[in-house]
Amino acid sequence: MNKEAIKKVVLAYSGGLDTSIIIPWLKENYNNCEVIAVSGNVGQADELEGLEEKALKTGASKLYVLDLTDEYVDNYIIPTLKAGAVYEEYLLGTSTARPCIAKGLVDVALKEGADAICHGCTGKGNDQVRFELAIKHFAPNMPIIAPWREWSIKSREEEIDYAEAHNIPLKINRETNYSKDKNLWHLSHEGLDLENPANEPTYEKPGFLEMSVSPLQAPDEATYISLDFEKGVPVALNGKAMSAKEIILQLNELGGKNGIGLQDIVENRLVGMKSRGLYETPGGTILYKAHSVLETICLDKMTMHEKQKLAITFAELVYNGQWFTPLREALSAFVDKTQETVTGTVKLKLYKGNMINAGVWSPNSLYSEDLASFGESDYDQTDSAGFINLYGLPIKVQAIVNSKKK
Repeated sequence: MNKEAIKKVVLAYSGGLDTSIIIPWLKENYNNCEVIAVSGNVGQADELEGLEEKALKTGASKLYVLDLTDEYVDNYIIPTLKAGAVYEEYLLGTSTARPCIAKGLVDVALKEGADAICHGCTGKGNDQVRFELAIKHFAPNMPIIAPWREWSIKSREEEIDYAEAHNIPLKINRETNYSKDKNLWHLSHEGLDLENPANEPTYEKPGFLEMSVSPLQAPDEATYISLDFEKGVPVALNGKAMSAKEIILQLNELGGKNGIGLQDIVENRLVGMKSRGLYETPGGTILYKAHSVLETICLDKMTMHEKQKLAITFAELVYNGQWFTPLREALSAFVDKTQETVTGTVKLKLYKGNMINAGVWSPNSLYSEDLASFGESDYDQTDSAGFINLYGLPIKVQAIVNSKKK
């Protein structure tokens, strides 16, 4: 990369520790270039407060705050939910947000005539791949600056030192310096005591959890909810029609207060190392559960089993930053076909971190009470003898052959 040619840079800006110090660092190391900060609003709520003032004070020429919440839910979360995609118990909150934000970054960069796009992802993590693969998809010739692969800073403690030396205000301190990512789907926690898998998370410590409470602190009384789906998409909560985004936000409150959706995971990062993270995904966890329950009565056996296999591939593609690929698009087309009959209502009972089935109904249900009943039915049980004879024929033939060898 010819640094002399870099006059204007678009920065993926969150206002957190990494991106806060990147603005002055870019100006120091890239010819006092113009820095345009871009924040993609994917539901991080209070983290957007005061962002413009902070970005301008630290050297940015302007700040774009892109409202991506509807696009994020409709074009990334819902397709992933319908696929039932889960990466090692992780519901892909950060993974689905990054391609959405990266697309917005490229839009601004092209509009502003930027010479490069910059992100604050470390060289150890997955997000560098997710951002850069999306940028390559929309702007294949756009130079990408990744300070963590260039500067001499080696740790978050040194980042704080740099921020303090440059009078950059921070919302964190050295004792509460968890690495967090928040959006309307989840909140992740990494670092500090969580880096040792032997340490139990401090769920009951005031201020640690932000979207949820510990199951120990949840109410002693259960909360009943009902969710309506049409072709795999959530369309109503407790009988009230609303958008998928509104449903997620309300489920975050209902699930959070009942201690739903806490996941303590040691996951396999794309770059090869294992990483321990704690995730709060209250609304998303409820939606995955309800959607799965509805599929049990709406999908035939072969379709369900094949979909479950492909869900692993779908999750790996999303986790590995390969959202904008022909395979992911092809898998989504398959998923959409499977969802044509996934319409109905699911009732769940939420209680102290648990989601308990409380009923499911669909006009497309393949469940026949008459056939499955232990009582009298139209099912002819003598039919099973011929089926077993044919189904077991290979085993019988193999046994006869084996007996002749003795």
